[in-house]
Amino acid sequence: MCGINGYIASNTLDKKQLQADMQSMNDLIFHRGPDEDGVFCESNKTHSVGMGMRRLSIIDLSSGKQPIFTDDKSIVIVFNGEIYNYRELKSKLQSEGVTFNTTSDTEVILKLYEKYGSESFKDLDGMFGFSIYDKNKNKLFIARDYFGEKPLYYYRSDEKFVWASELKSLVKAIGHKPEISKEGLNLFFRLTYIPAPHTIYDGVKKLEANNYIEFDIAKNSFDIKCINPFEATEKIDIPYEEATKAVKDMVYNSVQSRSVADVPLGTFLSGGVDSSVVSLCLSQGVESKINTFSIGFKEAGYDESEKSRLVAKMINSKHHEFIIDENDLKDNISEIVLNFDEPFADSSALPTYLVSKKTSEHVKVALTGDGGDEVFGGYNKHYIGRLNKMYTTYMPKFAHSILRSASDNLFKTSNDDRGRKYKIRRLLNSIDYDGGFYWDIISLANTSNEVSAIIKPNWHIKNIFKAYQDLFNLERPKTLNDFRKVDRLISLEGDLLVKVDRTSMFNSLECRAPFLNKKLWDYTRTLPDDYLLNRWDKKRILKDAFRDQFPEKFLDLGKSGFGVPVGNWLRTVLKDELESFIDRKKLEAQGIFKIDDIIKLVQNHLNGTMDNTFKVWSYYCFQKWYFNTYLND
Repeated sequence: MCGINGYIASNTLDKKQLQADMQSMNDLIFHRGPDEDGVFCESNKTHSVGMGMRRLSIIDLSSGKQPIFTDDKSIVIVFNGEIYNYRELKSKLQSEGVTFNTTSDTEVILKLYEKYGSESFKDLDGMFGFSIYDKNKNKLFIARDYFGEKPLYYYRSDEKFVWASELKSLVKAIGHKPEISKEGLNLFFRLTYIPAPHTIYDGVKKLEANNYIEFDIAKNSFDIKCINPFEATEKIDIPYEEATKAVKDMVYNSVQSRSVADVPLGTFLSGGVDSSVVSLCLSQGVESKINTFSIGFKEAGYDESEKSRLVAKMINSKHHEFIIDENDLKDNISEIVLNFDEPFADSSALPTYLVSKKTSEHVKVALTGDGGDEVFGGYNKHYIGRLNKMYTTYMPKFAHSILRSASDNLFKTSNDDRGRKYKIRRLLNSIDYDGGFYWDIISLANTSNEVSAIIKPNWHIKNIFKAYQDLFNLERPKTLNDFRKVDRLISLEGDLLVKVDRTSMFNSLECRAPFLNKKLWDYTRTLPDDYLLNRWDKKRILKDAFRDQFPEKFLDLGKSGFGVPVGNWLRTVLKDELESFIDRKKLEAQGIFKIDDIIKLVQNHLNGTMDNTFKVWSYYCFQKWYFNTYLND
C-alpha cells in the first residue's frame, strides 16, 4: 500500500531536477507511505520519465522496496495497492519458468506483464493503481482497479503528462492551479462529490475504474482502454437455498483472501450487517483474537455502539470503542475536509477519519464492510426506485405536483434528525414520471433545479448526467441491476471509496473491502432481484446466508449509518466560519453563486426555518476548499 506519482516530459530535463521534482511530489503524500520511498528517473535526447512512490509496508517487508525492475532492467514498475491472488499468479508463472527476486505482489504484476503484456491486467484480483514503463516498447501503462478503490489522477499538456495518487502532488507538478471545471462544479453540487473522469480542475482527470492508459512516448499520445469489458449477464435459474450457500462460501473466501498480510490486521465494526459479517468471517479464519474498532456518538440517534459491542462479544474480539461529540471533531474538521484536495461533502468522512486514526494505533490493515450495499442491494434508494414505479402508476401527475409543492411545509424539519419527515420529503422530491428518477435519488445535495437556483446561469449545466447516461446506456434506470450499476460506476467510485481511501491513508492505515470482489459482484448480477431485495427486505440473501451465526433478528435491526449531525454543527461550532462564506464582497469576487439566493439558503438553515443540511454542508465544503486550497498558493 502506498501512493504513486509519475511524469513524462517531451523534452530532455536535467536528471537532478527531475529527481527533485519527483521527490517533491512524494513528500506531499508521505502519509500514504511513511515506511519507504523510491524514485526512478531517466532522461535522454527525446524525452524524460520520472516515477515515484511512497510505501506502507504490508507484504514482503524486507525485499519489497520499489521501484522494481525486470532482470534486464528494461521494464520498471511503481505500485499502490494489494493483489490478493498474487500467490496463485506467482505459482502459475513459476510453473512456466519465470523466476522471482522478491516475495512481493508488485513483482508478480511486473513479471506477469513481461510475459503476457497489458492483457494480463485482467487477471489481477485486488485494489491498485500502478504505472509500468516499458523501454522496449517505449510506452507507459497506467492502470486502475476494477472498482476504483485506489485513486489515479492525470493531466496532459503539450510539454508533459503527469499522473498521481492524489491531486496535491499532481497540482504541484503542473506548477499552477488550473481553472475550476464547470462539469466538476455541477457534479459536486448535485452529488456532494465528483466522480471520474471529472475533477474540480479543468483539464485534470480521474482515470476511470477498470481502465488503463497506454501512453506512446514516441508519438506523445495516449489511449484509454478497458481492462475487463462489461458483459451483459443473463439471470440464472437457481434455487434460493443453493444461491445462499454459494454467497456464503464466496464471502468467506473473499475475507480470507483479503486477510493476507505480514502485519497485524483488524476490522471496522459498526454493528451493521456488512461489518458484522466481515468481522465474523475474519474471526473464524484465524486462531488468535482479532481486533475490532468502532466509533459512537453521544447523540443517541447516531450511536450504534451497543450493537457493535454485542457482535464483538459474540466473536470474542479485542474490541476498541471510541465515543465522540462535536468537541472531538471541531479541531480536525479543516484537515479532514481539505485532505481531499477538491470539494467533498460526505459527512461520514469525519467519523471514518477518527476511527481510522484510532485503528492505526493498533494495526496497519483494517477490513471493512464497504461495498455490501452495492453488491447486495442494501440502500434505501434501491427500494425507493421500486416505490417510484408504484407511485407513478397510481398517483396522477397533477396530484403529485400539488403534493410536492406543499411538501416543504407539510414535511418541514428544522433539525438535522433525518427522520421520517426528511425521508418522505426526499422521496417526493425524487419522484419522476419520465423515468429519470434515479439520477435525482443519487443527487444528495441538490436537484438540477435547485442547483440552478443558487449558481449563476453561466456556471450551470442542466443535464450534467447526460454523458454518464449515454456511457452506461442508462437514461432511465429501471431494475435493481440498473441501480447497482449506477452505484458502482458513480457513487462507489466517486464517494464511498474516496472517503475511505483518503481518511485511512491520511492515518497511514490500509483498508480492504472483501465485498468488493469481482467474482461476487458478477455472481449477484445473475440472481433474481428478489433474492437481493424482497419487498422491503434489503440484502436478503446476505442476511440469510449468515443468519444462523447471529442472535435472532439481529441482522434485521435498522441501521443509522456512519452519519454525523453536521447540520446541527453548522449552527454551532462551524457557524462563524459558515457566515464568513456568505460575505457579499467575497461572493461578488468569486462570481459563482447567486448572492441573495445562497445567503437566504444558508440563513434559513442557521435560524432553524428549514433543515438544509445537505445543501449547506455541500456549500460549506466547497467554500472551505475554495478559500483554503484554490486561492492558497
